[in-house]
Amino acid sequence: MHNLRYLCSAALVLVSWTLLFAQAENSTAEQKPEPPKQWYQNFSIRGYAQVRYNRLLETNPDLKCEQCDRSWGDKGGFFIRRMRIIFSGQISKNVYFYIQPDFASAPSSSSLNFAQLRDAYFDVGVDKDNEFRFRIGQSKVPFGFENLQSSQNRLPLDRNDGLNSALSNERDIGVFFYWAPKEIRQRFSMLVRDGFKGSGDYGVFAFGAFNGQTANRPDLNDELHIVARFSYPFVIGDQIIEPGIQAYTGQFVVNTLSNGVGTSPNASYLDERAAITMVLYPRPFGIQAEYNVGRGPEFNKNTGIVEESALSGGYATLNYMTKINSQLLYPFVRYQYYDGGKKHELDARSYNVRELEIGLEWQPTETFELVTMYTISSRRFEDYAKPNNDQSGSLLRIQAQLNFR
Repeated sequence: MHNLRYLCSAALVLVSWTLLFAQAENSTAEQKPEPPKQWYQNFSIRGYAQVRYNRLLETNPDLKCEQCDRSWGDKGGFFIRRMRIIFSGQISKNVYFYIQPDFASAPSSSSLNFAQLRDAYFDVGVDKDNEFRFRIGQSKVPFGFENLQSSQNRLPLDRNDGLNSALSNERDIGVFFYWAPKEIRQRFSMLVRDGFKGSGDYGVFAFGAFNGQTANRPDLNDELHIVARFSYPFVIGDQIIEPGIQAYTGQFVVNTLSNGVGTSPNASYLDERAAITMVLYPRPFGIQAEYNVGRGPEFNKNTGIVEESALSGGYATLNYMTKINSQLLYPFVRYQYYDGGKKHELDARSYNVRELEIGLEWQPTETFELVTMYTISSRRFEDYAKPNNDQSGSLLRIQAQLNFR
């Protein structure tokens, strides 16, 4: 009996000491501050890949679109349109970085799947919520909603000729200032995250300077381009409407020329545009429309000279968003028009484009998308070697896209 009493007393003392040490340990753990996160702990990797086939129901193998997709037309087959991996991170409260290479760049129709830098920039915020920030490096130039909209989110397979002819790959090296209230930055993020095909966060107001020769090309005239943009997403009842206006100006040097083509002195040309944007986000019916006018270099087949000429063009896209169980469907129709030169193509090719596209995007999961699109196109694209090149036709295009986050 005495032994049992001693054992019980010893057990009570042991439990008391255990609870006391545990309480002391918890108290110490609570008081010990967590170490700050290292920059690499905020580092993220994501990306997407697109594989296409454009030859189904094709009526004219000479109908091509160099800036759109180099696998259009004759000798086109299965084609990796994009293979991108995105490295990004908020490395401190006010500094964010973003690097995006593309491993499926095509410098010509006979050279495919080269690695090329698309984005390499960092954002520096100047206030506690980063409502005011500077973007430094190679990034998208804030001109045009569809230009800023990621190819991962866009419905039509290619950007419209009218505004995309302003900027090859939509990018250049420069410094851009962006401002947007915290609430609107969150709204920009939601419009992408929740499947409404937003453009991303390029501020309510943007202003900047850039080289002007387009992405991955050096400045050739020691004169910077200047750009400004204003765009605001209003909530009206259940709808979100985003009107916008933007413009840029500068001097562009044409440096891709055939032998025998004449140019202005120093091959330098006024390069300026102004554009308006109107977006009604698909909740569930949507409209996206843009139009721009301006001046730039354009090949004149009658004189064999690249001349400064007027340009104009735009598009209108009607779309619908519906959800069936966990799957998303987006039927859409787009009509586009463009009349002008493409400064970054050979001889600043002269274009006249009229095109109707009817398509459907199907997202059975977040990681996979399938787009089918029937294109009816009339394209005049003329340079020194082909001064009379007017092609019309139609084709069915298919794209499979993998998203990894």
